[in-house]
Amino acid sequence: MYWCKIAQTEHEFDEIAKLNYETFVEEIPQHEPNPSGRRVDAFHHENMYLVVLKDEELVGMVAFRDVRPFSLDKKIGPVEKLLPADALLGKLCEVRLLAVKKEHRNGRVFFMLTRALIDYAYENGYGAAVISGTVREEKLYMQMGFEAFSEPVGTDDAKFIPMVLTTERYEKSLAGRFKQRRYSFYPGPVQLTDAIQAPLLKTPVSHRSYSFSRTIGQVRSKLEALSGARYAHLLLGSGTLANEAMIAQLTKLSGRGLIVTNGAFGERLQKQAERWHLEHDWLRYDWGQSFNEAELESILKQSDFEWLLMAHGETSTGMLNNLEMVQNLCEKYNVKLCMDSVSSFGTYRFSMEKVFIATAVSGKAVGTMSGIAVVFSNHVIAKSEQLPSYIDLGNYSNHNIPFTYPAQLMESFNNALLAYTEGNRYDLLQTRYKKLQQAAIDGDLTFLTTEGYPMIVTLKADESLTSMADAAAMNGFHLHYESAYLKERGWVQISIIQPDFDEAWERFKKWYSKYKEYRKLKC
Repeated sequence: MYWCKIAQTEHEFDEIAKLNYETFVEEIPQHEPNPSGRRVDAFHHENMYLVVLKDEELVGMVAFRDVRPFSLDKKIGPVEKLLPADALLGKLCEVRLLAVKKEHRNGRVFFMLTRALIDYAYENGYGAAVISGTVREEKLYMQMGFEAFSEPVGTDDAKFIPMVLTTERYEKSLAGRFKQRRYSFYPGPVQLTDAIQAPLLKTPVSHRSYSFSRTIGQVRSKLEALSGARYAHLLLGSGTLANEAMIAQLTKLSGRGLIVTNGAFGERLQKQAERWHLEHDWLRYDWGQSFNEAELESILKQSDFEWLLMAHGETSTGMLNNLEMVQNLCEKYNVKLCMDSVSSFGTYRFSMEKVFIATAVSGKAVGTMSGIAVVFSNHVIAKSEQLPSYIDLGNYSNHNIPFTYPAQLMESFNNALLAYTEGNRYDLLQTRYKKLQQAAIDGDLTFLTTEGYPMIVTLKADESLTSMADAAAMNGFHLHYESAYLKERGWVQISIIQPDFDEAWERFKKWYSKYKEYRKLKC
């Protein structure tokens, strides 16, 4: 199996030096021979190396740097004076070395190197890469997406063409047309199935039309049936807007509240509550730590709280907080339970019948585009002159349509909900989740918490998993790890909500097994 990664170990750098010698001393007479059989680039410590391996063997590499002057600057002057305008829209880097072992010089290896270079450059703010391409390999460079931007330079024995590569040029190239399929394990946005995407391509209809009124009514009915809540209020916006509207309702209550958190999204709720100047206490647990029932009961028993606010599914850790326990305590001490269920709604069956107010969104587990914020309640919400009109849920009560909605998105949301009311979405997600649980049982993965739910898991290890996730991305597997709170902790997440998860998971398992085997042998 061919696969890519960033070179990081001394073993890899030694293999690169051997490949450099074979290519740039023995094959292309750029440098004098030496008895070591290795050639270390003059700018080795400034270079970034991307490599292709065949199982455990390093068979190809591309090295680039962004420190000026480039070697091309020395040959033709500042490259900016000759580059096309579209190549100057970001930082520049120079490909110093591109080499593949003779027995592996096939389109697949070169194309994988190009894809890895493009992905890395794009993610790190580079607009273009320049290279001194050998004249005899001009056709290959063009197939990879490089274009000449100046006349050839050098001697007859080693003549080079100044060439440039951009994302747009790559996409139009042969390499771009034959790029590998890519799989997403993101918890959103969700790739859309044909049935969910189809309404988005329709001609828009007015949100004042009977057709739209019928669609939004169907969505409300489905949401109320699935949640067990009496009322579903629909706003145009993200899950954060839904939480903002929920918290705004708490300003209408006279009593003090308790906010319980154990992750990033619970803490976001607390920050939102502070902005509304809500009187509250904050019970803050470590990320991934379960709510302590005895402690929580003691606090509720000793204090006169009117409401409690929590995140149900804590996406940042992959943890499902114990709704039944918190709900029972709130009922026992006459406390109104308010809940961010943006990440948990649609993942498994649970009832909001005893919840005061809760939130969800059209994206995430439900499976369409995010953009419709949902706030559930079990009481009729009246208008309030003290709240901004857009997030005043009273404006949305009694089936009102107070503001503009995109009809296509509402129909897409309606279609997505059919997977629950007429399909087996819950069972599908549970089956997928069991696959991840089995991987943990087999020792292939280690979860941050065992108190998870069928939406996302957080992986942990003794060392940061960021390097693994970087390598996975180069091989077509996009894990969730780029949020600041994940990078800070070296955590990586896998979500099961994408339509092609089953295929993606089988392919990722095969790659990850190879990656771990390589790490044991070479690190």
